[in-house]
Amino acid sequence: MTLISARRLLMALPLALLAGCNTIVMNPFGDIAAQQSKLIVISTLLMLLIIVPVIALTVLFAWRYRKGNTSAKYDPEWDHSTRLELVIWGAPLLIIIVLGLLTWISTHRLDPYRPLERIDAQRPVPEGTKPLVVQVVAMDWKWLFIYPEQGVATVNELVTPIDVPIRFKLTASHVMNSFYIPALAGQIYAMPGMDTTLNAVLNKTGEYEGFSANYSGAGFSHMRFKYHGVSDADFDSWVARTKSAGGTLERDDYLALEKPSEREAVRRYGRVAPALYDAIVNRCVAPGTTCMKDIMAADAKRIRDAAARNGAARNDAGSRHEAHKEHDAHAAPARTPAPVARAEGDAATHQHTH
Repeated sequence: MTLISARRLLMALPLALLAGCNTIVMNPFGDIAAQQSKLIVISTLLMLLIIVPVIALTVLFAWRYRKGNTSAKYDPEWDHSTRLELVIWGAPLLIIIVLGLLTWISTHRLDPYRPLERIDAQRPVPEGTKPLVVQVVAMDWKWLFIYPEQGVATVNELVTPIDVPIRFKLTASHVMNSFYIPALAGQIYAMPGMDTTLNAVLNKTGEYEGFSANYSGAGFSHMRFKYHGVSDADFDSWVARTKSAGGTLERDDYLALEKPSEREAVRRYGRVAPALYDAIVNRCVAPGTTCMKDIMAADAKRIRDAAARNGAARNDAGSRHEAHKEHDAHAAPARTPAPVARAEGDAATHQHTH
């Protein structure tokens, strides 16, 4: 093998290694993820406007002012150039301003809690469209998806229709996780005792990968699920099949399901216990457990009652203080001569003694 062939092989090796990489992040099939990918591209190009010239000039200066280049201009007294200072500081400042503006706009437009305004770049969300609600529970180490409006649930399988706004409500059973479907939208955290929201939409049918992007223990690497984007008719058929063939997810079933396990197979439930997701969020699935919202409501009531009692006590103390002041004001003139009389009496007594 010649030297040139070896060099070409070394240059092609990185491309061969990258050939198997999944570029779904930059080529997604959901409108939110598509906007996020464009933001990544724009931000990268803006930063390259600084990085590329700096690298090029570093190489140029190193070559031009090398020790062996005696023709390079030598100016030991040089210390300032207004034009150079303007370029060095002006260009980065302008890029920072543009990046700040993009960040401000995209932070509000791509807020996961913000209801969708469009299906894609060409189609707005029709007025009166109701999003499909999917309740997501991150468990050890599997995913539970509850469809409250359809009354079904699945483990490690997510199915939604395309071109329909989806509102994910997310929580976790024990450990914080991160819900991430690269083809659909950016990741969002799922935390125990909390309820987070992600609004998104899928624009193309297909099977996609979903997983946890936050380390959560030994089974983290297997905490994956399949996401199926289907047509409206296929989604209705899937719901009907799940209702007829699936089992029942009662609270006792959930307590057994939430125990740590790995590589769980897909499960489907045709019936779900009422208000199960609310009980999961409030940490009161087990019988006899007081819900967090009830504890917080009781604490808030105690604080309000204590504040009311303190306020009444202050008002009562203020009233008594005003009454004492008024009494003292009326009694003061009658007591004024008393010290004089006592002084005279004391003097007379003193004279009599002597």
